[in-house]
Amino acid sequence: MRAALGILAATAALMASPAISAEILEFDALDGWYDDNHVEALAAFLRTCDLIKQEDWTPICAVAADVPQDDASARSFFELFFKPVIVGQPPALFTGYFEPELEGSTVQTGRFKYPIYRRPPELKDGTTFHSREAIETGAISGRGLELAWLDDPVDVYFLQVQGSGRIRLTDGSVIRVGYAGSNGHSYRSIGHELVRSGTLTMDEVSAPEIASWVRNNPEAGREVLYTNPSYVFFRKIGTLTAEDGPIGAMGRSITTMRSIAIDPKFTPLGAPVWIEKDGKSPIRSLMIAQDTGGAIKGMQRADIFFGTGADAGDLAGRIKDGGRMVLLLPIDRAFAMLEDN
Repeated sequence: MRAALGILAATAALMASPAISAEILEFDALDGWYDDNHVEALAAFLRTCDLIKQEDWTPICAVAADVPQDDASARSFFELFFKPVIVGQPPALFTGYFEPELEGSTVQTGRFKYPIYRRPPELKDGTTFHSREAIETGAISGRGLELAWLDDPVDVYFLQVQGSGRIRLTDGSVIRVGYAGSNGHSYRSIGHELVRSGTLTMDEVSAPEIASWVRNNPEAGREVLYTNPSYVFFRKIGTLTAEDGPIGAMGRSITTMRSIAIDPKFTPLGAPVWIEKDGKSPIRSLMIAQDTGGAIKGMQRADIFFGTGADAGDLAGRIKDGGRMVLLLPIDRAFAMLEDN
């Protein structure tokens, strides 16, 4: 249902607003299109295609399941059933995210004393709950909502930013946790706050630099974290294997370097999106819109999933690049959108 609503909402927004520019391209105009691994992209697409309950997507998904597993066939599938459409005005803004792997405990100890919480039962969707500062100073402590305990408040914060993670417990076992809701407050970037205060420059802002500064300045750092009132609650996920990626917004595992988080107001969940990311590590790749994020807003905006663990986190945390994103839409839908705009 969430995927179907995502397609409907995004398409309605795209077709209803005359202010949204849209340009249909040919596949030859996509830089690096013929060099990508289209079999990988097709596999990621198939993970969630059945969740898109729209008439023009249903036959596409049926055909996708029978495409031979070679690159020429996979590429031909996308070229036959879709049209590339630039929605909005590039340059895009690309960032990265990952699934943290952290040390923790299911009980509070002298080392593990910073909790992550289950969603409080009284919290209703669309309502505003206690702020980050209120929660971290005890507003819901002692109620048995603690899901696990970590040894670093900065890890707690960035686990919430990522929305999912793996926690290695003291007995060697691993639990997977995923997004279970938020407190309803709007997300505010602490990186922007550090730039505004003159603590860091725009060139210095990255997840590793922010984390390092907060750890080295615990009192001031805590106050900076409080400037983001948004707070994320978690749930334990017991259905994933070690090889599976975390659960995305469509309720299925996402895929390293093939899944992106987007703004579902403009990019339909489940749709293929061609990424042309510039910067020090350029990316030319077909990815699938399978996740969302509180900081991911706009037509030319995507967060690229880099995988699990510290190495993925280091790569993801340093991405803040321009380029363009090109949405692949079913042919009739692409031309209908162009006519309406």
